[in-house]
Amino acid sequence: MKTQREDIRNIAIIAHVDHGKTTLVDELLKQSGVFRKNQEVAERIMDSNDIERERGITILSKNTAVFYKDTKINIIDTPGHADFGGEVERVLKMVNGVILVVDAFEGAMPQTKFVLKKALELDLSVIVCINKIDRPEARPDEVIDEVLELLMDLDANEKQLDCPFLFASAKGGYAVKELTDTRENMIPLFETIIEQIPAPEGDPDAATQVLISTIDYNEYVGRIGVGKVDNGTIRINQEAVIVNHHDPEKKQRVKISKLYEFDGLNKVDVQEASIGSIVAISGITDIHIGDTLCSVENPVAIPFQKISEPTLSMHFMVNDSPLAGKEGKFVTSRHIRERLFRELNTDVSLRVEETDTTECFKVSGRGELHLSVLIENMRREGYEFAVSKAEVIYHTDENGKKLEPMELAYIDVPDEFSGTIIEQLSNRKGELRNMSPANGGYTRLEFSIPSRGLIGYRGEFMTSTKGNGILNTIFDGYGPYKGDLAYRKQGSLISFETGESITYGLYNAQERGMLFIGAGEQVYAGMVIGQTGRSEDIEVNVCKKKQLTNTRASGSDDALKLVSPRILSLEQSLEFIDTDELLEVTPTKLRIRKKILDPTLRKRAAMKKQ
Repeated sequence: MKTQREDIRNIAIIAHVDHGKTTLVDELLKQSGVFRKNQEVAERIMDSNDIERERGITILSKNTAVFYKDTKINIIDTPGHADFGGEVERVLKMVNGVILVVDAFEGAMPQTKFVLKKALELDLSVIVCINKIDRPEARPDEVIDEVLELLMDLDANEKQLDCPFLFASAKGGYAVKELTDTRENMIPLFETIIEQIPAPEGDPDAATQVLISTIDYNEYVGRIGVGKVDNGTIRINQEAVIVNHHDPEKKQRVKISKLYEFDGLNKVDVQEASIGSIVAISGITDIHIGDTLCSVENPVAIPFQKISEPTLSMHFMVNDSPLAGKEGKFVTSRHIRERLFRELNTDVSLRVEETDTTECFKVSGRGELHLSVLIENMRREGYEFAVSKAEVIYHTDENGKKLEPMELAYIDVPDEFSGTIIEQLSNRKGELRNMSPANGGYTRLEFSIPSRGLIGYRGEFMTSTKGNGILNTIFDGYGPYKGDLAYRKQGSLISFETGESITYGLYNAQERGMLFIGAGEQVYAGMVIGQTGRSEDIEVNVCKKKQLTNTRASGSDDALKLVSPRILSLEQSLEFIDTDELLEVTPTKLRIRKKILDPTLRKRAAMKKQ
């Protein structure tokens, strides 16, 4: 018989990127007494990965737990970026309610809509938390209306429309039920969680059922499955069976050797766990997301939605440039293969496929950010490899027509730039769906655009809006192929010779375009060292020294002035490269190069294409 477990609440914190989810979790941890009074605590403690801390984004969902009075509140902090939407979809299966965090100035954004839609589809209870009310330009009353409109657009039922609204400043450490209330602490939010989020329910006397919703990975214990106990009890040394809703053939006998629950930021060993508990299980090597751990007598899988398919792919390959192997620690195809397949342990939205050569692997993900984070992690770990330009994954419909992934792009730009942006996106096969005035002299544009039209666009967008535009995108299914698209209008400046770049050679080359390198850099024939102002590639010799004569002309010794080179970041490099180029990635350098380094062979290949 199903009963409720009143001493537990399971919630996820969902929001658009940068609306303050992780900071809010920090405050709930601090105010529930997880840390000692004098303990030093880093900001955004839940963002444990270096890249998460540097970029200020959450990439992986994290579990934590706090106690308020006699109730244990299991909290899952989820990512806000569309590229990591796969993380959000599945952790919602573990919870009974969500806290939707919305910025008091920005209001409801595309990702707010995406995560809220997922929560409503699963019929979860919602608490809306209007965050950052201490911002000078905050407009909480208007944001309430926006959220209510969004709930109506998403066909929320009456119970969901009647959700409580709270106002908070995660940074200030307080939440209030009314804007006029005294702003002291987070107690109003804790109270609302206990009152509004249903307690988990299940049958404590039934056979064991635990659905694995997240996979953690640890060098010492291997894969760790995280999930909620739906029915029965799970115990140490219990015999169990792994089954899977989407794979009826799967039936694997296992033994539960290690069981943990979450307490603050730690995992605590437990002997057993009952319905509603969120547990971590280690010691099972072949456990995957979507698996159900069941008792041997009654192996019934819990239904689980399939993870969204990847939309972009790129090739990761062994670096074969003339400078290969000089900067990286892990350089062989075996190293790269092992590392990519290890990533699949924790990243369910990623696909890795072998190609017809052992030197190259096709890696598919949910977007440019998703793949660039993997590249950045690998180079920091000492890997050296090359990657190709990201390309979209096409499908075909039942009539054999080509379909391509589409995105909805929501753009806020200062009014004077809206014409430029509309023109740029129209050239990239974008279709303007809506245009409306936004706050503070901004215009909001809504476009339907092929995913490939956005590849390499963010840099151009930031330049065109002088850094004042905001571009958010969300996957919008597959649509008919929109026709051919030119990725880049300018050609590349290509090094003609192998050697060291010299000021004299660079001085002559800079008249042809913008340089990406300074003097004293190692270059090789076929390496891209800049961007031209024209549409075709130009070869230049940057290793060229000045010919010395025995007569000295006046002024010839004046210092040659070089324009500062444009040093490209990883994202900018991935955006810049064209389909006939590769990005060479090493722990210390990023170099763009032509796939075919030899100029004669390159010209032949170009002529064959025509």
